[in-house]
Amino acid sequence: MLNRRDWIRTAAGTGAAVALSPRLLLALQQGALIRKAIPATGEMLPVIGLGSSATFASVARSEELTALKEVFQAMRERGATLFDTAPSYGASEQVAGQIVNELNAADRFFWATKLNVAGRGSGGKADAAAAKAQVERSFELLKRPKIDLIQVHNLGDVATQLPILHDYKKQGRVRYVGVTTTSEGQYGELVQWMRNEPLDFIGIDYAADNREVEQTILPLAIERKIAVLAYAPFGRTSLFRRVGDRPVPEWGAEIDATTWAQVFLKFVVSHPAITAATPATSQAKHMLDNIGGGVGRLPDAAMRKRIADFVDQLPPAPARGR
Repeated sequence: MLNRRDWIRTAAGTGAAVALSPRLLLALQQGALIRKAIPATGEMLPVIGLGSSATFASVARSEELTALKEVFQAMRERGATLFDTAPSYGASEQVAGQIVNELNAADRFFWATKLNVAGRGSGGKADAAAAKAQVERSFELLKRPKIDLIQVHNLGDVATQLPILHDYKKQGRVRYVGVTTTSEGQYGELVQWMRNEPLDFIGIDYAADNREVEQTILPLAIERKIAVLAYAPFGRTSLFRRVGDRPVPEWGAEIDATTWAQVFLKFVVSHPAITAATPATSQAKHMLDNIGGGVGRLPDAAMRKRIADFVDQLPPAPARGR
């Protein structure tokens, strides 16, 4: 059964490899990564970024650090700037801060991290002093005097923690603020915060197999002029394992997609409400493949439906080991 590694074929810079059409290879070489405007300011943000959950958590060996450095090099060379992390992602902030400063490239990235000292969900209470200490620690680890975006993670005691972020924004130390959740059970609460608070961003889970946010949350983001970061863009049902060894259909060429990663990412970032997707990876070849999802043509409404219908008809992912 094939996975994404089996799609990787030809070299494309930074010593990494990715299956590319000549047109897409040229676009990548030219750094033609699509950008979308952040509604609050009009600032343009590349539609493909990098997440770090479970991939930057610990770096025990020098070769692991080298691999992560190659990921940032791939981003820098191809025009991807958004890096999304959180204090709860182990050593992610520290590792990223170390790498980009070694590369002398910190100012070329859009830094997004999170705040939550209340635990997951809306039941816990946050201590304001502990919350401020966590933010200050993020500045220290990322080695940044200003952080582009900090969001209240998992809607943890938003009433306490969001005003703290607004204060940092007023001080000019944080440029944008928001809230996140990847829990369907919190969607209703998220909607209430979106309606009642001045948010620059939200972060939610969205993929071709996980489209519930299309009903209320994404239209509301457009209405309220809130930027949206899409987490888990490769789905919650093992999309790569579900497609297995199926080739990308001929219609993939209509959106300049040569791999399933590019199909899945193009579906996500083509939604009008989505500002950027942040798939996680610790391999430069996958980072380049992901960047291909933000280059060339994007699906129109008809193609988006075609992709969604195709995914809905796929069988469940086979059990691991088969």
